[in-house]
Amino acid sequence: MSKDLAFGPFVLDRRRGSLFREGRSVAISSKGFRLLETLIGSPDRVLTKDELLQAAWGDTAVEESNLSVQIAALRKQLGATPEGGDWITTVPRVGYRFVGPATEPMQQTAETKAAEHRPSIAVLPFLNLNGEKKQEYFADGITEDIITALTRFRWLSVIARNSSFAYKHKAFDAKQIAQELGIEYLIEGSVRKSAQKVRISAQLVEAASAKHIWAERYDLELTELFAVQDEIAERVAGAIEPELLKTEGAQAAARHTGNMTAWDIVRRGTWYFHQVTLENHLKARELFRQAARLDPELPEGHLWLGRVSAGLVAYSWSDNRAADLHEGTLAALLAVQLDGRNPYAHYSLAIVSAYAGEFEQAISAARKAIEISPSFALGHLVLGMALLFSGRAADAIAPLECGLRLSAYDPQNFVWFNILALARLFSGRAEAALEAAARALQVRPTWRTSLEVLACCYAALGKWDEARRCALQMLGSSGQPGGVLEPLKAHNPAWAQQMISSVQRAQASTPP
Repeated sequence: MSKDLAFGPFVLDRRRGSLFREGRSVAISSKGFRLLETLIGSPDRVLTKDELLQAAWGDTAVEESNLSVQIAALRKQLGATPEGGDWITTVPRVGYRFVGPATEPMQQTAETKAAEHRPSIAVLPFLNLNGEKKQEYFADGITEDIITALTRFRWLSVIARNSSFAYKHKAFDAKQIAQELGIEYLIEGSVRKSAQKVRISAQLVEAASAKHIWAERYDLELTELFAVQDEIAERVAGAIEPELLKTEGAQAAARHTGNMTAWDIVRRGTWYFHQVTLENHLKARELFRQAARLDPELPEGHLWLGRVSAGLVAYSWSDNRAADLHEGTLAALLAVQLDGRNPYAHYSLAIVSAYAGEFEQAISAARKAIEISPSFALGHLVLGMALLFSGRAADAIAPLECGLRLSAYDPQNFVWFNILALARLFSGRAEAALEAAARALQVRPTWRTSLEVLACCYAALGKWDEARRCALQMLGSSGQPGGVLEPLKAHNPAWAQQMISSVQRAQASTPP
């Protein structure tokens, strides 16, 4: 594992791709990070412009002016050296040189710093005080960004987005939510948007006692949103466990380019994405494509394009499966390249790889997401999916069960309960499989895949009346054959034949 690089009051965290000044995060672009890492790695040596262009952009052809812009931004972010000069000097007609020795301090991982107990927290959907339904996406986007920022604190256990959003538009009691989600803290707040200004109010609540620990209000320009989301996350973490925050340093702030138009488009897309219909998935995909074109350096546009591409395939909504998976894979790979410390980027790569049949890549990406954020439910769930699809049913059970514990109230859990049911079924645990399949049907009663999996579980237990009832209900159910389970069936023909035979026998008028 790469060690940190220290110079003056700064620490360059090479593992997480972050820059800190005296423990506080410094906003830096992905290109700026690579340039700074390269310059520090060769102190007092003049690096040519070609060397630096290669380090930051690889083989991509770019204008030399891009390098000048990035160097200027770095100088502004770093400020002056203790002697009053620049950390990066220009050597006319040659290149640039880093001034000042860099050291490699003793490496400490987040695991060694974190306490055994990790405080748990949920971010409830922020209220949209505008009252206009078309502005709902904006408040949802603020909420999601705070959730993402909090997942970067490895010692915090953060409830997944969809479990938190189960409380949207509902009256809630903090103590009730504490019991249902098993959390210690809640963040709640509101958003009011007006022209180019926005007011965000946020407060941290101790769930069991409903005691308010911290509250703040922010009045700011839209272009300042990125900074305030990071500040909210940092203030919350500090209020929960100041000593842990002190030793951890500060959060690995997300690298945003500051392009508010692209950010706004992404948030519109995520609102459609979570409605889970063909029409809304297609709308979301077009918005993510637009954001990726408008701001190629914004990781969120690419990672969401990867996720929606996988979703279209999984729900059998794709007109061109191969093309969608190819587009999604390229987008997810780019998201990981732009922000390798974002667990959602690795999840995007994992889910699209699972449906592309690239199971080892999916497993590796899922494990990376979990390494970055151990409480990241989607990371555990997609790891279980990839393991099952690759034929390792017994290995898939533990991560699936872990993911469902972390995200017990996700409205899309009908997918994951079905995956868990099959992992248990093909591991010889038919009774446990039936329990998971029944829970999947409770979440989505008319979904074809849920009925199919439940019929197979009943058949494995010899409960043919129940199996026949499920098999007949499949005829009028929603969803198309294949879809979510297509990779499993395509790569595990024995399991596929077992499922086909179970359904066919169940549909027969007389059980065998």
